[in-house]
Amino acid sequence: MSKKCWLIIVVLLLVILGGAYKFLIQGSTTESQDGRLAIQLTAGERNLVLSEMRSFLASVQQITQGLAENDMARVAEYAKKGGKEAQGEVPGTLMGKLPMEFKKLGFDTHMKFDQLALDASAMGDSGQVLEQLSTLMQNCIACHASYRLEVSEK
Repeated sequence: MSKKCWLIIVVLLLVILGGAYKFLIQGSTTESQDGRLAIQLTAGERNLVLSEMRSFLASVQQITQGLAENDMARVAEYAKKGGKEAQGEVPGTLMGKLPMEFKKLGFDTHMKFDQLALDASAMGDSGQVLEQLSTLMQNCIACHASYRLEVSEK
């Protein structure tokens, strides 16, 4: 192959790698004034993410109510609602805007809800579930301490 062909191949690979980095790792972010990473979304995308966060919070409230009443069926039911079944269909355009660490926290949070549901059903140990809930809430705290969602002006 000629040098020209190799040059074209190298340039195309660099473009592909740059796009993959932007789409998979970095996302659409800027630094915010409060020190957190601002994720730039459309109004609809922001509303979708915030809706999911509110459903996490509603599940946590129902889980704690179930623990207070020693109702492990309720705990399992609402933990499952925060699990993978809550993920729904996230548009690819939205996933591309989210930084990798944000995505990891989100997936891990869904998995922790699913595990909590399984353990609440199988073991029925409220102390164990409370520990799991505490660990799960650390994901929420880490996310809110690190990120903010902004409507992009683009």
